[in-house]
This record gives sequence, C-alpha cells and structure tokens, in this order.
Amino acid sequence: MSYTIGEVAKKMNLSVHTIRYYEKEGLIPSISRTKSGLRTFEDKDLEWIKLIECLKATNMPLKDIKTYIDWYVEGDSTIPQRYDMFLKRREIVENQIKELQKTLSFINFKCSYYENALKAGTTKTKEVLYK
Repeated sequence: MSYTIGEVAKKMNLSVHTIRYYEKEGLIPSISRTKSGLRTFEDKDLEWIKLIECLKATNMPLKDIKTYIDWYVEGDSTIPQRYDMFLKRREIVENQIKELQKTLSFINFKCSYYENALKAGTTKTKEVLYK
C-alpha cells in the first residue's frame, strides 16, 4: 500500500516535519517519489519509522540509528556489527529498566506514606512513618 507523508504522519503520530527530517538525515532508505516529486511511502518505510521511534525511545542517538541503517543497507557483511549494536542496546535498556524499577519503588513508598498520612490527617505521627 502507498501513503502520503500526511497519512504517514497521522498513522505514526508524528509531525510531517519529523518525517521529512528522518528522510533528510538518511534514516528512511529509498523513499519513492511521484513524477511531481511528492514522497510516497510504502509499508516498509513505516517499519523503518517504527524502528527509529523504538530506538529513540531507548535514548539511542540518531547518529547511531543512522549507522545501523547504513549497515543494514550495506548488507550481510555487517551482521556482526548490527548484532553487537543490539547486544549493547539491550544492556543499556536493561539498565534503564533497573533504574526505573528503583524509581517506581520509591514512588510506591511515597504513595503508601501519603496514603497513611491521609488516614491519620497528618505526616507528623509514627503511624504514618512506619506503616
């Protein structure tokens, strides 16, 4: 199926500007154009955008995403580099999850603390601190 840039923006919940930027930076390989020069996107292009957004969500820099895409386009000779890149990215994400778990534990403690404070009507009692 073929999509306009506006349709892609709506479908992917991104701005048209962002999609143009991704294309300009070479993050979406081989976008087709009509005879009049309008971009046309295929499902494969949407998959690239999904990948970009996923990797961005892990705080991967765009230059590293570009490196991955260049390696992909280069072909099978870069499989070891791509594999190593994703091993490293997995480790980074696992560490992010651990840090978020610590943060969540602290927030859960604070929720419990304030739930007890609400019941007691104050934060100045031992019951609030130790429940």
